[in-house]
Amino acid sequence: MSEARRIALYGGTFDPVHDGHLAVARSLVELFDPDEVLFIPAHVAPHKRAQPPTSALHRYAMLALATQDEPRFRLSTAEIDAPERPYSVETVARLQNECGAGARLFFVIGADSWNEITTWREWERLLEMCDTVVVTRPGYELSFEHVTGKIRARLVDLRGYGSEQARRSVKENEPPKIFLTDAVRQDISATQVRRDIARGNPDARVPPAVAEYISKYGLYKDHA
Repeated sequence: MSEARRIALYGGTFDPVHDGHLAVARSLVELFDPDEVLFIPAHVAPHKRAQPPTSALHRYAMLALATQDEPRFRLSTAEIDAPERPYSVETVARLQNECGAGARLFFVIGADSWNEITTWREWERLLEMCDTVVVTRPGYELSFEHVTGKIRARLVDLRGYGSEQARRSVKENEPPKIFLTDAVRQDISATQVRRDIARGNPDARVPPAVAEYISKYGLYKDHA
């Protein structure tokens, strides 16, 4: 029996996409050997930040530039095309339907999202729909008491593991798991990247093609 096609679902604002985002995506390839990493830029409500977010068109274009040389990286408009801002559980359900029963999905979230997961819409259903990958960052403590024992029983702690050990832990034909990884040691803040760009810092920790795009369209000038 052939293995199911693996797709990592990597959502976020990506405002802008930076080296930390790409490091996470590359680590997913190393650890879980997905056939593709699907970047899903999100709608962002203007009231969520003191300054309005960059338009979805710009954020999508920057992602396209940042991923153009990565054969396993793909982009999705599942959220930016939605007439209303969808919840993650709705996005994953839509992508499950689009990818078909022959695909195994890995929903990727950060450590801060994991610690707040019980505030998400239908969070238990979301964690049961597909595999989840929790990407921790340096110095960030994960909590586990906020989730149920049933959820904790599905945790697979890969922190400190290399790619060979991680790949062995992903078995076919098993119920969805929740994988914890600390493979990415970078801790880059998009907020700080925007500030650095506004201050004219040439080393804003974005890919060169993205830096050129930002300069061309004058993005983030008012984020100092």
